[in-house]
Amino acid sequence: MMTIRSLLTVLVLAFLSGCSQSDRLRQILAEGEISVVSRNSPTTYYLYKEGAAGFEHDLAQLLAEELGVKLRMETAYSLAGIFRRLEREEVDLAAAGLSLTDDRSELFRRSVAYASMVPKVVYRTGNRRPAGLDELDDLHLVVLAGSSHEQALQALAAEAWPDLRWESVAEADTMELLERVDNGSADLAVIDSNEFGMQQSLYPMLAVAFDLGSEQDMVWYLPAGPEFRGLQRRVDQFLTRIQKDGSLAQLWEQYFGHTTVLSRIGSHTFARNIRTKLPAWRDLIRQVAKEYQLDWHLLAAISYQESHWEPEATSPTGVRGMMMLTNPTAKEMGVKDRLDPLQSLRGGARYLKDIRRRLPRDIQEPDRTWMALAAYNIGPAHLEDARMLTERHGGDPHLWSDVMAHLPLLQKREHYRTTRYGYARGGEATHFVQNIRHYYSILQWQDLSADQPGPPLNPEDYLPLALREKRFLAL
Repeated sequence: MMTIRSLLTVLVLAFLSGCSQSDRLRQILAEGEISVVSRNSPTTYYLYKEGAAGFEHDLAQLLAEELGVKLRMETAYSLAGIFRRLEREEVDLAAAGLSLTDDRSELFRRSVAYASMVPKVVYRTGNRRPAGLDELDDLHLVVLAGSSHEQALQALAAEAWPDLRWESVAEADTMELLERVDNGSADLAVIDSNEFGMQQSLYPMLAVAFDLGSEQDMVWYLPAGPEFRGLQRRVDQFLTRIQKDGSLAQLWEQYFGHTTVLSRIGSHTFARNIRTKLPAWRDLIRQVAKEYQLDWHLLAAISYQESHWEPEATSPTGVRGMMMLTNPTAKEMGVKDRLDPLQSLRGGARYLKDIRRRLPRDIQEPDRTWMALAAYNIGPAHLEDARMLTERHGGDPHLWSDVMAHLPLLQKREHYRTTRYGYARGGEATHFVQNIRHYYSILQWQDLSADQPGPPLNPEDYLPLALREKRFLAL
């Protein structure tokens, strides 16, 4: 007959066994995959030419690599959708630039803070700039539904500002708010400082009116179930470690600092580099261009735009070499050493040729080359999205001038939501191509002017001075 002690032992063992089997971290390690929900936006997660990108994606990828598993990113298009996925335990965590709030912490597990931001009230310059909540009057204020900003406004209205009014927008992307202020359908919007700093270049007329409250912590959220306790501890350990070793700060700088802004070197600087740097690489560039039947001026312009003719150039995103090749592209093009100038030039030339060859046959030159360059920068899939948007808006998808005008739409939510591959840095691709065209034309002009014969000789220049004076007097 089983004693009470034996019965208790069996129950404890069964309980521990059940906990072990339901521990989500163990399941993740056994299955080899972790699922993360995020937003499709420039500050969180999007697809780029080298694959998935975005601060939250890259941070989640570091976690997956530490766990030794694959990362599966999933997208939600509203804040409510993100937390609904967590509530149903359909994902392991939410990494979406989310603020720490008391309400959320009561419903979900959360990580230690890994960053912070300050809520900003943004307005359009040229309009009246309010200095605080007491100057909003009848101004139209918009905020994301379900956001910490909406909760803050609700608290302010309940405590001291009963006349405070705003519109809640059921989206997950602050671009919608910025777009409304920019086009005049709203007067003000509440935006986190990091998101506004990254997207302000798209809306140069927008500026900060005042801060809404103090600094807020950013955290990841996990489902509330007890089986996620182990994963929560592991996430906290991971975030604490990368804050201490500096890798988190490096990732933050990559996405939200100023070092990744596309450089616009002036023509005078380029001319100086033609004199000082190009001579060392001209013959090699000519050789590779001939191998791949490219205009060497074009290849030289691309390599300057990519690396400023520095064979050991390296970007924060990991692209390297004279042609700044990504690892996947280098492998696909047979490049074993990206820092070898010859291999890098050959890899870039071959990649451009492959892209140009795959474009629809009815795209003619020179538009074909300009579009191939855009795809070289942003990826062929996103170029096709831009061409589709061009046609949808009445433009000609075979003309670079029309496609160029629509590429920046890939950065605006109302447009990229309707495309197959989503958000992309279309404005950057536009500058990339236009810079190359500028450098290309200068290189061509310099070569043409050097090869052209001088002006016709004037025989009178060789006459004796006395004869020239007599001829002048005779006239």
